[in-house]
Amino acid sequence: MKHTILFIHSAGSQEDEHEGSNDLLRRLREGLGVGVTLLAPRMPSPDNPTYASWKKALDTLIPTLPGEVVLVGHSLGGSVLLKYLSEEAFTPRIAGMVLIAVPYWGVQDWDVSEYMLREDFPTGLPVIRALYLYQSDDDDVVSPDHVKYYAKLLPTATVRTPAGMGHLFAKPCPELIGDIQGLL
Repeated sequence: MKHTILFIHSAGSQEDEHEGSNDLLRRLREGLGVGVTLLAPRMPSPDNPTYASWKKALDTLIPTLPGEVVLVGHSLGGSVLLKYLSEEAFTPRIAGMVLIAVPYWGVQDWDVSEYMLREDFPTGLPVIRALYLYQSDDDDVVSPDHVKYYAKLLPTATVRTPAGMGHLFAKPCPELIGDIQGLL
């Protein structure tokens, strides 16, 4: 069965071809091929994002999603998805979720309260049959240690640490494509 993929991009400019999540999104489209419904909406003010504005965008988008969905979040986009899912009623069924280079808010140098998750956030999450956490070993924006915080709190998640992908995952990552395809 084919599912809709909802991709939520990172913070920062998404305007130029090689900025923000654009290269990652292009690699996903190339790797997943035609026949896959991949929605990648522009989130509000990515150069100066707020959780409230991104939540509002998701509030509008989520009810329009058909059937089961695969959620993919890159960096801040993954943080927003986790916060949203753990705090809001989520109607569509989730076939799986893939979080890529997601910061863990609340640790040193990442103490922006509007993005912080509740301490018990895993108990608020809807059923997610398969969860993948991707973090490159050479990410110079989000330390590879951040994935360890999530892995501890989400023990059923599969953690992938591909080498040399940096923060943007701009190069082909066959393992990532394979995991997403496995959720479709």
